Amino acid sequence: MSHHPLAGKPVPAHLIPNIPRLVANYYVRHPEMSIAEQRVSFGTSGHRGSANDNRFNESHILAIVQAVCEYREIQKYSGPLFLAMDTHALSEAAWITAVEVLVANGVQICIQKDGRPTPTPAISKAIIEYNQTHEHQADGIIITPSHNPPEDGGLKYNPPHGGPADSDATQWIQDRANAMLETDLEDVKRRSFERAIKDDLVTEFDYVSPYITGLAEVLDMDAISNSGLKLGVDPLGGASLDYWAPIAETYGLNLTNVNPALDPSFQFMHIDADGKIRMDCSSPSAMAGLIAMKDDFDIAFGCDPDADRHGIVTRSSGLLNPNHYLAVAIEYLFTHRPEWPANAKVGKTLVSSSMIDRVVAGIGRELAEVPVGFKWFVPGLCDGSFGFGGEESAGASFLRKNGTSWTTDKDGLLLSLLAAEITANTGKDPGERYNELAEKYGRPYYGRSNAEASAEARKKLASLTAADFKAQTLAGETVTGTFTEAPGNGAKIGGLKVVTENGWFAARPSGTEDIYKIYAESFKSEDHLKAIQSEAQALVSEVIA
Repeated sequence: MSHHPLAGKPVPAHLIPNIPRLVANYYVRHPEMSIAEQRVSFGTSGHRGSANDNRFNESHILAIVQAVCEYREIQKYSGPLFLAMDTHALSEAAWITAVEVLVANGVQICIQKDGRPTPTPAISKAIIEYNQTHEHQADGIIITPSHNPPEDGGLKYNPPHGGPADSDATQWIQDRANAMLETDLEDVKRRSFERAIKDDLVTEFDYVSPYITGLAEVLDMDAISNSGLKLGVDPLGGASLDYWAPIAETYGLNLTNVNPALDPSFQFMHIDADGKIRMDCSSPSAMAGLIAMKDDFDIAFGCDPDADRHGIVTRSSGLLNPNHYLAVAIEYLFTHRPEWPANAKVGKTLVSSSMIDRVVAGIGRELAEVPVGFKWFVPGLCDGSFGFGGEESAGASFLRKNGTSWTTDKDGLLLSLLAAEITANTGKDPGERYNELAEKYGRPYYGRSNAEASAEARKKLASLTAADFKAQTLAGETVTGTFTEAPGNGAKIGGLKVVTENGWFAARPSGTEDIYKIYAESFKSEDHLKAIQSEAQALVSEVIA
């Protein structure tokens, strides 16, 4: 993929977003329901969009939160709802709207004191632990568009298992919200924020302390502390900002926050590969600031605004490819967690590197390959049948040291601190550890590209069966497997994956653009990877023509 001329450079003045206008548009603009892009749409990570293009406005949040209230009633969830937000400009406005609707519907809500931002994993942990000791089940709403640009807002719903809601829940909420938007929100209940925030239904909840003290149950914090490692962290202006100093103080870590700024314009970032401001901790362009400091620390890391993703920076390798770090984390954890169940599986998404497959086989564990989306790991992380679940977009979580559930959503803080544990206990940083894995199992070459496709073609791609794909060879190798359902759970992948001895590709349609995405990998060479990508596009285009 080509890089924008500004990629990796500081944000120029002309790209700094107009935050006052953005927030004003949240209140004064409204969706046109005849335009599909302006309707409520839950993807793999909730509803997202900008107030500037009528995709994330007060009307959307009123309808979505009312729909959540009605869904809770149908499901008989009568415990509290844990409410959180990140640091995007629209998050606080949407958080206020959510409080107004939740209280008007008689829902008890737990909010962070002083309205401070809260990481997604802290919400997941709070839901899980509440439901372990209470009969009336709790759930949660996190207001965040993850690593999206500053102009975007987002909202995701986590039911009582603490992880991302499945499609049955999100489809119901989406459909009900759009029905209310069609009728000018006549069914929405609302109380003024001034009255709602003072209601007895609103409880200030300490998300910070339980999360921080609990880290010792899931990580070897003593090893990190005793090592004296010099650690660096860039919260990227996100919800993890309030957590790092108390973590360092609690465990005696030599940790420096290199960026304590909290600014909803995120103008302290470096421009991402496509020329946009994006708080993507897995992007070398966006993380250029911390990468430039790599020699100042033994290990450094960053998290996106809701802290569910991680970016690991090492002296040996700079910013680690997320696939590389997942492989390192899996190999380390399953050889350093003796209390984990002997049959605990490794969960990966089908577009993650096959290096993980080889590592898992090498340590004698079972692999569960699932469709894209962290929701597929939730059942296994709940009952301990998955020791680890991770996806190629730098999101993962794993069990406590005793084999019980920690979070059922992605945890960027956890995976960041794991990098420090790995370095402390092995004497080698994750970049060095990955090079050892590559020497043992082979070095993969991974890439992602896009190809144009009409709405009709994308629909056809999403509904393919393995029988529709006739090719017997790919880039000079015999095809050994063709999948339209994930091997790990039999769920539809919404596309196609084709495997050979030394390579594979997966093709999935975009939900918002007239393109499909091609993920590919070769264990032979860059040239072989390019051949896979080229043939994949030709083969898929022929099938969906």
